[in-house]
Amino acid sequence: MSDLSAFSAAPRAVAAPTRPGQIALRWLLFSLLGLFALFYLLPLFVMLTTSLKSLEEIRSGSLVSLPREVTFEAWRTAWSGACTGIQCEGLRPYFWNSVLLAVPAVLISTFLGAANGYIIAQWHFRGANLIFSAMLFGCFIPFQVVLLPMARMLGWMGLAGTIPGLIFAHVIYGIGFTTLFFRNFYVTIPSDLVKAAKVDGAGFFRIFWSIFLPLSLPIIVVTVIWQFTQIWNDFLFGVSFSQAGTQPVTVALNNIVNSTTGVKEYNVDMAAAIIAGLPTLLVYVVAGKYFIRGLTAGSVKG
Repeated sequence: MSDLSAFSAAPRAVAAPTRPGQIALRWLLFSLLGLFALFYLLPLFVMLTTSLKSLEEIRSGSLVSLPREVTFEAWRTAWSGACTGIQCEGLRPYFWNSVLLAVPAVLISTFLGAANGYIIAQWHFRGANLIFSAMLFGCFIPFQVVLLPMARMLGWMGLAGTIPGLIFAHVIYGIGFTTLFFRNFYVTIPSDLVKAAKVDGAGFFRIFWSIFLPLSLPIIVVTVIWQFTQIWNDFLFGVSFSQAGTQPVTVALNNIVNSTTGVKEYNVDMAAAIIAGLPTLLVYVVAGKYFIRGLTAGSVKG
């Protein structure tokens, strides 16, 4: 009882009052962050408002003014009627080309990166560090360096100018990054877990499918976001390894914006740019909160 009374009589810690200088510094920090956010979002605001205006209003109005009359005609034209050269089909066929390109390339490169990271991190063998270093070296090779060798290889394989050829190019170029992500995540998993699974009779693939993949959701999200963003936004591989009918949406967007025929339709250009960038924006909105969490998940060890 005396202990309880002594505990109740003990003085409680009182939070120190916030000083005026700290309040001013906090408001200054928030103001700077707000200015940076406005500066970053202003181009997106201009793109969105311009895409909702008619050409007459764009010519007579201000760049940052709200549309007097909202119209989605520019969006319809950008999707199904804008000219990318001699064809006026809009972004629609090229958008689906990018979907057919990005989804298989992301899935294949993510799976191969998971398998490589699992082998390098947990199944130690002679030369593992050398192979991992070679993959890391591949991450720092610029796109321009591999254009000619990749074009020769795609021609030799009969995949030049095709969507499977673009998938192959992005998978090869992305394996280094995906292996790095998964390897740094898998080294944080205790090796005793693998030893215990081996004692229970689990083999190479059983350990991978039943133990490592279920634990890999954070790093899978990171890899999918990274690869999808890189592949969807790529222009150099798309313009180099594709032909008419297989071009991705970034190449079609460039052709629409740089078209010299007819009147320059800025509202159509802005609508096309938003349509082309919308999938990556949606990916970050849906899974962005897991991105930093997954990146830091493998930063403790390795």
